[in-house]
Amino acid sequence: MARAFRRSKYLWLLFLPCLVYYLLFKYAPMFGLVITFKNYNVFKGIWASDWVGLKYYRMFFSNPDFWVLMKNTVLLGVYKLVFGFPAPIILALLMNEIKNAVFKKWVQTFSYLPHFISNVIVASMVIMFLSPTGGIVNKLITAFGGSPVNFMMEPGLFRPIYVISEIWQHIGWETIIYLAALTAVDPQLYEAAGIDGAGRWRKLWHVTLPGIAPTIMIVLILNIGKVLEIGFEKVFLMYNPAVYSTADIISTYVYRVGMEQGNFSYASAIDLFMGVISFIFIFSANYFSRRLGGTSLW
Repeated sequence: MARAFRRSKYLWLLFLPCLVYYLLFKYAPMFGLVITFKNYNVFKGIWASDWVGLKYYRMFFSNPDFWVLMKNTVLLGVYKLVFGFPAPIILALLMNEIKNAVFKKWVQTFSYLPHFISNVIVASMVIMFLSPTGGIVNKLITAFGGSPVNFMMEPGLFRPIYVISEIWQHIGWETIIYLAALTAVDPQLYEAAGIDGAGRWRKLWHVTLPGIAPTIMIVLILNIGKVLEIGFEKVFLMYNPAVYSTADIISTYVYRVGMEQGNFSYASAIDLFMGVISFIFIFSANYFSRRLGGTSLW
């Protein structure tokens, strides 16, 4: 053990900052979860605050908005998974078929760029493009004889707008994983399939997709675990009271309870509940993936 450590000491040295980061910012704050069982008072501190047991969990489950928040969160997460997960796979397969290297790099660059734009700017762009007074989308609608639509005030349109903006912002970045997986597919398999008379579609179906299937399953498992972890920032920046019925999710509710009302114990209890549900999701997806296809995270 000591000999192996000395032999890999430089690799351990490179790993040290990552270890320190996770210990300080991921694991150490977990001790603060005890405030979910206390009536936390900032002046008394964590340990001197009164113990209240499961009070805040019962309060959340009996909240009349509980099912609305769960429904909005789950639907937004499922829509993002159903439409957002296959999108980078399709784009990676299309880019893999591009033979012109210059055009391929051009497509890669322009598809990656939106990922580096902050959510504040993306949300502002969405609101500006969809504005009923001067937005480019409404200008096109009126140019074809239609009436302007106030997209951001329609509860039924919030979910499609959010999912489309998420796909546009991250599709390029997420293709990197699949493009890397595609480079690992043995070229001899394509040659053998070509000798057997396989066309482009049969090579895609019988060589390419099976070759990247383990990567697809790993990414799918990780995405299933994030179904309830909808990005707080973008939803918070895009929603308004007119669309609360479809846009108000657990993350935004936690922000209002924790930061605006100062009820840190209640907000932490809700957040811990979300973490437990996400763990159950990812554990179940990993279990079924291992049983059905032999691919799993652990």
